[in-house]
Amino acid sequence: MSASAPRRDTRGIVDPAGLLSRVRFRRHLPAPELRPYLEHYWLIDWDLPEPYTSHVVPHPSVNVVFQRYGPPATGHASAEVAGIGLGLFTHELTGTGRVCGIQFRPGGFRPFAPARPVSTWTGRRVPLTDVFPDAGAFPDADVDAAVLTPDEDHARVAALDAFLLAHGPAPDPAADHAVELVELARSDRTIRRAAQLAAASGLSARSLQRLFADRVGVGPKWVILRYRIHEALERAEAAGTTGTPDWAALAAELGYSDQAHLVRDFTTTIGVPPTAYARRPSVP
Repeated sequence: MSASAPRRDTRGIVDPAGLLSRVRFRRHLPAPELRPYLEHYWLIDWDLPEPYTSHVVPHPSVNVVFQRYGPPATGHASAEVAGIGLGLFTHELTGTGRVCGIQFRPGGFRPFAPARPVSTWTGRRVPLTDVFPDAGAFPDADVDAAVLTPDEDHARVAALDAFLLAHGPAPDPAADHAVELVELARSDRTIRRAAQLAAASGLSARSLQRLFADRVGVGPKWVILRYRIHEALERAEAAGTTGTPDWAALAAELGYSDQAHLVRDFTTTIGVPPTAYARRPSVP
């Protein structure tokens, strides 16, 4: 699967209006040959008069992140692989900075790093060279010059394309299958249980678990529930303008046994119940 334009939704971002009013956030598509494996590149620049804490409910995606905190001449630059985040990702932004990220499709990372199961990196953030030991084109000392220094987006995108094309993708039919199955879980609202996804895949439940551990990094049940939380968060976000959702009906739509289970998962993930989130004051 490939796309003609990057997605424009804010799914997973807690209080997107607050974040987007403070940073310059853009998405760009990679080179055509990379698109079956990547969601998009994401670029963020900020220059803040006071600190701001962002919160994101991660997608079931691995990210490669090039980042600089501080001014170009004196800031600290680094590069890392961020495995799938299991909980809410909270990060304080201060002063000036820049991030250039690569968000892989769920299942799309393994063709670039075939040595280990993707679950190896789940819940972890490790230096880029831990995963790509031969990333000689982008050692830490050169990250700023190679990816982060250019002010033009197209130059940053070209640098990210060059990095990925130097490391794959290696043919991997199992990864391709995993990408397709995760997309099915994301787009088909009738898929509410891992058993249903296994039936659609033609795999046994155990084989599906192994495929997801190796190529996605988390289990199929986790993926299904994470997409449902994204949906619930988006509904709660829209509640300020569209009216309070019918949470019981939404719980049933998302495959929860009852409203209490939705509220519990939402509260555990976001930190507040959906009704409290929907009633929060607008961010100036």
